[in-house]
Amino acid sequence: MRPRLRLPLAALLVLAGTAGCTSATTADGEKAPQGSAAAAVTRAARTTEDAGSLRYRVTGRMPEQGRISTEGWVGTQPSAGRVRITTLGGAHPGTLELRMVGGHLYASLPADGVRESHGRHWLDFGPTAKFRSGGGLRMDMTAMRDEAGRNPAREAAFLAGAGNLRRAGTGTVGGTRTTHYTGTAGVDALRDRPAEPDGPGRTGLRRSLDAYAKLGVDELRLDVWIDGRDRVRRQRVRGFGRHGELDLTVTFGDFGRPVSVSAPAPRDTVDIRKPAEKSAG
Repeated sequence: MRPRLRLPLAALLVLAGTAGCTSATTADGEKAPQGSAAAAVTRAARTTEDAGSLRYRVTGRMPEQGRISTEGWVGTQPSAGRVRITTLGGAHPGTLELRMVGGHLYASLPADGVRESHGRHWLDFGPTAKFRSGGGLRMDMTAMRDEAGRNPAREAAFLAGAGNLRRAGTGTVGGTRTTHYTGTAGVDALRDRPAEPDGPGRTGLRRSLDAYAKLGVDELRLDVWIDGRDRVRRQRVRGFGRHGELDLTVTFGDFGRPVSVSAPAPRDTVDIRKPAEKSAG
């Protein structure tokens, strides 16, 4: 018999979360057209989002959740994604791992879920975002699927919409020389901004803005560090929500290295689309 589960899906979802043409003065006093800065940021966001593969690390704080640490791998050739999210505060502290393999979304179970699943460690949500669970519940896993396969570099494009965007000098990230850009932008203003025809995916950016809005964050302070190959090496997003501080730093690396993500063994998974009473066969 398949194990009966009273799965803490809410806890899983909480853990997963998550230009004008004027001129500006750089940190070294040099004048640079804001339009060119916006173009550089947009180009870097697009280049990094289109990277065949990369690895990223996120550190910082989230409103309601406190300190978090995330490590992710993204590959587009073939499509694969893996992200491990550790939340150290809030109502649901713990670690969640998401995997996207062959279009299927898998999520690791917390300790109490493993006990209820007779030792199985993974949920299989199947290949579609919207479906009915084995118990008849309507499920929408769009946000979690996006978290598993997204490339966070797309959010660097938000900086291109900052009215006070400026070049803030240079710096070194992971031994690589970079150019630093900074600015602030309102969440509503970014939502209303026309999409760039050749820019990062608009749907994904909207989902990110919706997530910030749900946290009560109405303005973002943004910093992006771009290397000589038009790739985002680091980005930082700061703001204040209804329940605390938002301060996330994402560092990128391992560009072009193969990403291998394997599906959990079937005997170690519970297919949430199948009735719990049905025999495993």
